[in-house]
Amino acid sequence: MNPFALRERRHHGQRLAVMLLGVAVVAAIPATALFAQGQRTPYTVVETGRTFAALQDAVNAIGEGSGTIQIEPGVYRDCAVQGAGDVGFVAQVPGQTVFDGAACEGKATLVVRGRSTRVEGLIFQNVRVPDANGAGIRLERGNLTVRQSWFRDSEQGILSADDPTGAVLIEQSTFSRLGRCDRGLSCAHSVYFGEYGSVTIRRTRFEAGRGGHYVKTRSARVDVSQSSFDDTGGKTTNYMIDLSAGATGRIADNMFVQGPDKENHSAFIAVAAEGRAHSSAGLLVSGNDARFAPGVRWGSVFVADWSGDAISIGPNTLGSGLTKFEKR
Repeated sequence: MNPFALRERRHHGQRLAVMLLGVAVVAAIPATALFAQGQRTPYTVVETGRTFAALQDAVNAIGEGSGTIQIEPGVYRDCAVQGAGDVGFVAQVPGQTVFDGAACEGKATLVVRGRSTRVEGLIFQNVRVPDANGAGIRLERGNLTVRQSWFRDSEQGILSADDPTGAVLIEQSTFSRLGRCDRGLSCAHSVYFGEYGSVTIRRTRFEAGRGGHYVKTRSARVDVSQSSFDDTGGKTTNYMIDLSAGATGRIADNMFVQGPDKENHSAFIAVAAEGRAHSSAGLLVSGNDARFAPGVRWGSVFVADWSGDAISIGPNTLGSGLTKFEKR
């Protein structure tokens, strides 16, 4: 077992058990052959019982209404745009439905701009597009809930536009080998949320980033809790959490390990590094465990603040070489 796992077990045994219970269900990779569109009807709108060969047809059938699309196990090269309504995309068997590589509108496997979107038990992988922001989900408007899902080996996991009235909830999910900062293009990140009303992430794992930040958000309010950020296998990564425009809320009860291959190792958590669009007064950072991977020789800062607001730094367990707080 690697040192990250040992420390996580020692310091967060009960919490990790709950978190792993949530993400273990998506660990299985189905050995199902790729299905050509039209050969079968794997998408069922639960409320009507109608089945469809193409995901877009199932979404269109729900239209401006509300419905849940249940998806059979398999590996699919398919994508869809949700332009209205309340739509759930739910795996029939969590962890056995994989969307591999397809992107609609040159953006993502799911491009969503309805009232609300719910994603449960799905795997998104290998998404790449010409502007290098290929994502599992492109959120353009409305509320988003993601549970027990896995985003991996893509340019980005989830990317959003702005919706100050919208809310995001991610829980019991895993983000692996995501992000990039190359080709002279803007960086991509494991998740990047624009000016959303709130972003909540809990019992979720981020690991082995490939550039950019693990969590980047311009949301006015955040809640990141009971999650792990394992940068041990990261490549040219930056901050673990970047509250780019400042934010209130909390970052609590998480595990952070900074790895040896960094583009920017100067901080774990950055507050208002791109300007103070939102107050960060009262932002609580407490109950976290943060340290360096074996072999890392530099020092760093746990919370770096550009906002000048009264941030509340509670008790945190910090490894050797890590400074609690620094104003910048």
